[in-house]
Amino acid sequence: MLLVAVIFFVLLFLNMPVAFAIGIASLSFFILEPNLPVEITTQRMVAGTQSFPLLAVPFFILAGNLMNSSGITKRLIRFSNALTGHLVGSLAHVSIVLSTIMGGVSGSANADAAMQSRILGHQMVARGYSGGYSAAVIAISSLITATIPPSIGLILYGYVGQVSIGKLFLAGIIPGILMMIVLMLVSYLVAKKRGYDQDENIKRATFKEVAVSFKDSIWALLFPVILVVGIRFGIFTASEAGAFAVVYALVIGFFVYKELNWKNFIESIEQSVTDNASILLIISTSSILGFLITYDRLPQNAADFLIGITSNGTLMLLLILLFLVIAGMFIESTVLVLLLTPIFLPIVTQVGVDPVHFGILMMTIVTFGGMTPPVGVTMYTTTSIMKVPIEEYIKEALPFIGGVVVLVLILVFVPEIVTFIPDLLM
Repeated sequence: MLLVAVIFFVLLFLNMPVAFAIGIASLSFFILEPNLPVEITTQRMVAGTQSFPLLAVPFFILAGNLMNSSGITKRLIRFSNALTGHLVGSLAHVSIVLSTIMGGVSGSANADAAMQSRILGHQMVARGYSGGYSAAVIAISSLITATIPPSIGLILYGYVGQVSIGKLFLAGIIPGILMMIVLMLVSYLVAKKRGYDQDENIKRATFKEVAVSFKDSIWALLFPVILVVGIRFGIFTASEAGAFAVVYALVIGFFVYKELNWKNFIESIEQSVTDNASILLIISTSSILGFLITYDRLPQNAADFLIGITSNGTLMLLLILLFLVIAGMFIESTVLVLLLTPIFLPIVTQVGVDPVHFGILMMTIVTFGGMTPPVGVTMYTTTSIMKVPIEEYIKEALPFIGGVVVLVLILVFVPEIVTFIPDLLM
């Protein structure tokens, strides 16, 4: 397995697409191991995508793209602006609140950051915000989508680790809201210090204005609520919820807001095909590696090693999260969830950590890696769209990174924050 890891990282640093790096590295093991027939690679690739829970991923991706094309996004921006437009640093708060709401629509941090960079990024710079601050707010606030349902990462974690996706969706609500509060506090303090949007003539939206914008956004705001309630009460499974989400998006786009036309519909389908193809290719090649990890007894060996260091659940959790922080700086979150869940989940459950608690922490940390150097996908997406130098982004992102770290530590030491709603309702 050491050779597989070396080949994987070499190919990754040579800029080979992740799916091919995983596939080629895994294939090398079969070539060098005469006792394993190479045909297993094909079998595992096919078997890796033959999963009913996995159907939720393409459905939710399609639903998110349809909703972005149906006028939902601009209505959510208006609602966010009505709630926070009067605060110091108002556009930064709009971005953070929008990420919280969009978590239930896009399900993807990178998609959320890309959309906000195009819509809000240039507005923020035009209003006097620094480019680095604007990019940092947009990129790091998209981290909220890692836990707010329907997070694609939570679906994948639940699928790989055989953890209830319904419980994960419920568990992500409070951490997502707390993340919003922490990031709003940091952005307020920075904006107050620098004088961003401190015009006293900007008035607080009246109750009527908030109510009108809420009414315009009600169908988008209801979406995550319907999903969570439907899964909780057994109306549909997570996969069926994805299919429902597509139908819901079509009905809202074509018949309620009437902004989804055939051109937008075709563009949404094309974008969804591209998104799904890349994710499912990674899943299929990761399935080969997953087989090798089990065959080589890596989870058992890793468990023995870590338990040899400590049997304290909290300390073990901190060690694993530290490893995930470092890994997340180099490898995309989807890949980490697929590769590392089978290794770390048995270890944390063995020392008494709730798998739902660990899932929320893992998704937060590995998604966070996309906002940090050296190869953060979300960081590069945001800075390239807004044409902001990476070094400026990094400097401005430090206060937000500090806020995220503090919140994660609170969630580690007070697991009831994560498990309260799932334990109460399920």
